[in-house]
Amino acid sequence: MTSTRRSCLQGLAGAAGLWLAGCGSAPPAARAPDARPLLFPAPPDEPRFVFERVIRSSADVLPDQRTSELRRLVTGEETRGEPLSKPYAVAVTRGRIFVSDTVARFVRVFDVPAGKQHRIGDDEGVGQLIKPIGLDVDAAGQLYVADIGARAIMVYGADRGFLRRIGGEKWFNRLTSVTVDPLGERVYAVDLGGVSSAEHRVRVFDARTGAHLHDIGRRGSGPGEFNLPRDIAIGAQGRLYVVDGGNFRVVVFDREGNPLKSFGSVGKQYGQFARPKEIAVDRDGNVYVVDAAFGNFQIFNPEGELLLFVGERSERDGPARYMLPSGIAVDEDGRVYMVDQWYRKIEVFRPFALAPEAGHLARRPPVTASSR
Repeated sequence: MTSTRRSCLQGLAGAAGLWLAGCGSAPPAARAPDARPLLFPAPPDEPRFVFERVIRSSADVLPDQRTSELRRLVTGEETRGEPLSKPYAVAVTRGRIFVSDTVARFVRVFDVPAGKQHRIGDDEGVGQLIKPIGLDVDAAGQLYVADIGARAIMVYGADRGFLRRIGGEKWFNRLTSVTVDPLGERVYAVDLGGVSSAEHRVRVFDARTGAHLHDIGRRGSGPGEFNLPRDIAIGAQGRLYVVDGGNFRVVVFDREGNPLKSFGSVGKQYGQFARPKEIAVDRDGNVYVVDAAFGNFQIFNPEGELLLFVGERSERDGPARYMLPSGIAVDEDGRVYMVDQWYRKIEVFRPFALAPEAGHLARRPPVTASSR
């Protein structure tokens, strides 16, 4: 990181002290290596988020067994679990964490309150995934997966069973993400297009029937136009926030796809972008944008005014350090989940105002003695 950019980002952390007071909620806080909580922004500014934990495998999520714990104390062996291969996107609802894995070619589900894990899309047949990327979950618990290999949206029920397929090869050039509205009525699929394609757009479908409703955007740099769009999120009043990667901005539309405004530009100053990727919106309407070049996520208010940034690009792994960040999600309690492909991890940040034992992710099943 250059000294100029470092000073810019450090200044951004200081400016973040002005941010709003009520954020969300989260579970027992993990500690930074020096045993002190890692806060954002750093003191003396008023903290808004605290680094809580990192997830690299099922062992970091599922409840430990007493015999396993005793065995490790005696033998010194490390906790084992199924590791993340190359996570890309994350979606979270009521303590269930969905992670797409482009190498393993399925979606891994960590059901934290139940203390269980399972896979979606790894069975042979009509519901098998080829290369899952973007994810979203509706209010009924149905999972929507953007499969770039199949060029289709794959839909699974709350019971993990395959339900239907939306789109197909004739509908997408390069499908990158999917978002479903809270009621499960409309599906928004982002088509990245490509350098030689003019079809850079968001395609809108009926979530229940799969019927194509309309498209949003076209290739260009004007109001409501895109150059290599990456992701979409739904905010207050049904506003649509689209990451316009090649134009280094976020474009805002109303629910029907009429352009309202945009924010951001190319650069390394506050509120600018270098390589924006995925986007999320919290319950207050604040907008979270991952930047793979900066190695962080920036937080904006609903009107696009910068509030805070979290993280930095680093060649050494550690809390809030990233090399290839991609996916981001904010759960009902305000916890933020950040995916890094290079370090194969998901990091969780808890709103500072939320008690460590509060929220869905803090609801853990009791530890039980395992049988041999």
